[in-house]
Amino acid sequence: MARIHAHRHGKSHSTRPTSKRAPNWVSLGSDELVDVIVKLAKEGLTASQIGQRLRDEHNVPLVKPILGKSIAEVLKENKAAPSLPEDLERLMRRAQHLQGHLKVHKLDNKNVRSLELLEAKIHRLAKYHKSKGTIPQNWKYSAVVAQLA
Repeated sequence: MARIHAHRHGKSHSTRPTSKRAPNWVSLGSDELVDVIVKLAKEGLTASQIGQRLRDEHNVPLVKPILGKSIAEVLKENKAAPSLPEDLERLMRRAQHLQGHLKVHKLDNKNVRSLELLEAKIHRLAKYHKSKGTIPQNWKYSAVVAQLA
């Protein structure tokens, strides 16, 4: 699949397990797995970091075949979910970092364009999350592109 704002193709994801069934070599039961997920969330880890820790330390390749729901759904049920989805929060952190860079380097026109593209991604992703109901309908990202250009 092609990338959104680049003229190249790329494969930036890991290979998921082939089987959709829970493997028989996983030692954790469903209740223990939920407890581990909630404990890791209270340590401040995001859903993707929890998935990596489960894969590396607890030998759980995928949570969904075992529990029937994703890590984000488990966090939401146990009231440990973040206020914003992880992907949207990460893009907003990148945009904030880029805005700080552009305040120092005012003539960096290439990164002004990069900030515009990044904010377009944020608006597109926010529209998706509003349609899914993961963020409120009145949520709005306020951009400061006008004063940079």
